[in-house]
Amino acid sequence: MYERGVGWITAPPALISAVRTAKQFLTFVSGGPFQYAVAEALRLPDAYFTGLRDDLRVKRDLLADGLAAAGFEVYRPAGTYFVTAGITPLGERDGVEFCRSLPERCGVVAIPSAVFYDHRDQGAPFVRFAFCKRKEVLDEAVSRLKRLAS
Repeated sequence: MYERGVGWITAPPALISAVRTAKQFLTFVSGGPFQYAVAEALRLPDAYFTGLRDDLRVKRDLLADGLAAAGFEVYRPAGTYFVTAGITPLGERDGVEFCRSLPERCGVVAIPSAVFYDHRDQGAPFVRFAFCKRKEVLDEAVSRLKRLAS
């Protein structure tokens, strides 16, 4: 078994040698292609980033307010494009089951927070929704999620 950096492999020695050789080059240059994109982004005017921030804030508030109106307990984020919501006010306890049933119930998808927890039971009553979408998509999602409050 060979382990270094991110990932691991269990294989015959010849294969480990080949993987180690390839990994040597990937470890130190994996972000290389992004350097050009970052350099271009740093040339953009501050107004671009201010506009992006303001747009995401409007979308965050739209979704967070809609989730609250639908009965969720909302945790309004300050640095991500996901809103975490508690499902217990809706009479739900299992975020995985809730997320599995959500598309059929109202045509919206969410991510169960439990998948990000070492102790899955601690994340069970939480789900997250992405707000990095077009405003029309968020408006429709909020409208559909309000069906859960009934």
